[in-house]
Amino acid sequence: MKTKPMLTLDDVNALLDAGQKEAEANGWAVTIAVADDGGHLLGLRRLDGAPPFSANVATEKARNAAIGRKETQVFEDMINNGRTAFVTAPMQALLAGGVPVIVEGQVTGSVGISGVTPPQDVQVAKAAVAALG
Repeated sequence: MKTKPMLTLDDVNALLDAGQKEAEANGWAVTIAVADDGGHLLGLRRLDGAPPFSANVATEKARNAAIGRKETQVFEDMINNGRTAFVTAPMQALLAGGVPVIVEGQVTGSVGISGVTPPQDVQVAKAAVAALG
């Protein structure tokens, strides 16, 4: 039987805290979502001033990064570069800002950010993931 690493509650809180720290250091009002390797929500933090819809978008970005096993920027780039049929995939929020958490070569979860520009969302997500080392 194979074994795999999994995110713990402490890991989820570390991801949320690191994402919040990065966002606040830049004055960005975002929502931070953390999902498990199956895309199921483990934690959500909407910072003061983040638009309500950002909670749904961040959650979907986290979900897509987990089940797609890659950064959601890849999906957005595919669509923008002409693979428009991909918008019919059964996924929502195929936008930059979702980053998988990879431990020992396996996706253990993901972080999704929504609320600022795509590069800023990615910056916050990557700062959160970096917190796990």
